[in-house]
Amino acid sequence: MADTHTRPRTSTVTRTARPPLHKVILVNDDFTPREFVVRLLKAEFRVPEAQAQVIMLTAHTKGACVVAVFTREVAEEKSKRATDFAREHGYPLLFTTEPEE
Repeated sequence: MADTHTRPRTSTVTRTARPPLHKVILVNDDFTPREFVVRLLKAEFRVPEAQAQVIMLTAHTKGACVVAVFTREVAEEKSKRATDFAREHGYPLLFTTEPEE
């Protein structure tokens, strides 16, 4: 009689990788009024008044502050819309994006 030792089959599960996330960063300038920055943060990023104040003050004191984290496409779109909105109102306010580590 032959020794028939069978091994269990291994199954592979394919998982979809999560898209890499990107940070939206508010860069401080010395010309844009604080009230405008808070209003823009509330409108574009839908943050509450208190959180908008904290983000604005952090950017003011440290030079930059992370506003939110999104997928690359969303982060770039929100950053562009916020920067364009500031430019339309005559302010040099800048939002940038960078990959989250």
